[in-house]
Formats: sequence, structure tokens, C-alpha cells
Amino acid sequence: MIYLPLVEGVAQPLVSSEALPAVRGGNETILVVEDEESVRELVAEILGPYGYNLLDARSGREALQTCKEHESSIHLLLTDVVMPEMGGVQLAQDLGRKHPHLKVLFMSGYASRAAANHSILEPGADYIQKPFTPGKLARKVRQVLDSA
Repeated sequence: MIYLPLVEGVAQPLVSSEALPAVRGGNETILVVEDEESVRELVAEILGPYGYNLLDARSGREALQTCKEHESSIHLLLTDVVMPEMGGVQLAQDLGRKHPHLKVLFMSGYASRAAANHSILEPGADYIQKPFTPGKLARKVRQVLDSA
């Protein structure tokens, strides 16, 4: 049995939704590459309501094929860093040669310093740590898309 202290009154949220700036969506196309189906589905659930055109792939090789078949521009590659067969860094390099204006946002469950220390990511690469909140992902995606 677990006993919890009785508290009178209404609980206050730690962070009010008013404290967070509204996130602007867009109509850009985002290719989400993630080997975990649940993460791909979560990203689609988070970003879909913002108006983005979402494509997804389970692997780097599938992402390359998706890019070949997709006729219009892809504005952002949102990719896991570590995946079987072809990791996100290799995928970004391969796509970057063919699509030099493609922006890239890496995501990983590994700590960003560990990724940088092991030369997985180049210094200054756009990165979001998993797990992320919906608001944090939406803000980071918009930030990367709006970057020069």
C-alpha cells in the first residue's frame, strides 16, 4: 500500500501553455526516416496538424527510393541518427549531394554530446533529443525550416 499526502487546493501546472510561443506550421514537405514504427507514427501525429506534407520511410534505403519517386521538392529530412543498414548521417550525405538545399534535422535517443564526441554528427548539425515533447519537435522543425 502506498500513502500519499493529502493536499487541499487545485494543482498548478509547472509550465502554462501561455508561456510557450505559438508554433507556426507550413506547407513544406518533410521526409521522416525512422526505423521504429511508433516513433514515425508519433511524429506524423505531432506534425500533421501543422499542415506539413509528410512522407515516411523505415530505413535509409527506403528514404532514397521515396525521394526518387517523389516528384516535388522535399524541404526537410527528419531522420534518426542510428538505424540498421544506413544511418541518418550517411542518408543526409547521399541526399545532400542530389538535393543541396535539403535541410536536415537529426533525432536520436543518444545524448547529443555523445553523438558529437563519437563523430556521429558534425558540430552545428541540427539535432533533437528523443524523447521530445510535441511542442519541442514542432518548434525545432519550424526553426530548421526557417533557417538560412
